[in-house]
Amino acid sequence: MDINQNLDKKARFQSDNTSTRLGHIASNLARLRTFCNTDYRAAVESVTDETLWFIEWTAAEIEPEYAEELVNIQVQLERWRLIFDNILSDDKTRTEVAEQSSVWSGQLLDMSGLLSQSTV
Repeated sequence: MDINQNLDKKARFQSDNTSTRLGHIASNLARLRTFCNTDYRAAVESVTDETLWFIEWTAAEIEPEYAEELVNIQVQLERWRLIFDNILSDDKTRTEVAEQSSVWSGQLLDMSGLLSQSTV
């Protein structure tokens, strides 16, 4: 993604409230789970990169304990990014990454409060 596209995406993303941003990150992590299960490397890389940006653009603006959790996820995603070839070539590791992504997705969805907000 070139710098102008990145800046446009950042502006659109940051125009959402924090709950919605956390929901987007949770959604990306759910997609990461799905893409790991399909062994679609380009999608795994793309959604991981986008998630890393979303976390960076969100962590500084939320409660410290939530920011810490986001940064921990970010660090693990970066570690995985370095070894995607190994992850995607090993069924057991790919399954573990998919499962962890699913756990994080649920945690962030809970953190967002989007599911507890009533619709009127």
